[in-house]
Formats: sequence, C-alpha cells, structure tokens
Amino acid sequence: MNWNNWIRQVHRWLSVIFTATVAANFIAMALGEPTAWIVYSPLLPLFLLMFTGLYMFILPYVAQRATKS
Repeated sequence: MNWNNWIRQVHRWLSVIFTATVAANFIAMALGEPTAWIVYSPLLPLFLLMFTGLYMFILPYVAQRATKS
C-alpha cells in the first residue's frame, strides 16, 4: 500500500472513531453531567482528521505543480 492510500485509510478510520466519540459524548450528556475525558475525547481524532484532510486537500496541487516542472 502506498503512502497516499495509507493516509486515506487512516482518514476513514479516524472519521469512524470521531463519530463514535461524538455519539458517546451526546449519550453521556443525556444521562447527566459527563466527565471531562468524555467531553474532550473527540478532540484528538478531530485534530488528526484535520491534518490528514489537509494533506489530501493539498496533494493534487503539489502533484500538479510537480508535473508542470
């Protein structure tokens, strides 16, 4: 598996993890006052999603510039 496919696969799995942590957050809030680690648990996958998403967003522009040279 090449680097780009690996990043895409990580991005997909991070989105599943992020969705699960947000759902757990809403469930915990419905049941009462959640603990801090539940409230902040979506932040790590969110930041990782941001970095992998930015990489995939910039990739076509870098590839286009490399072919023009």
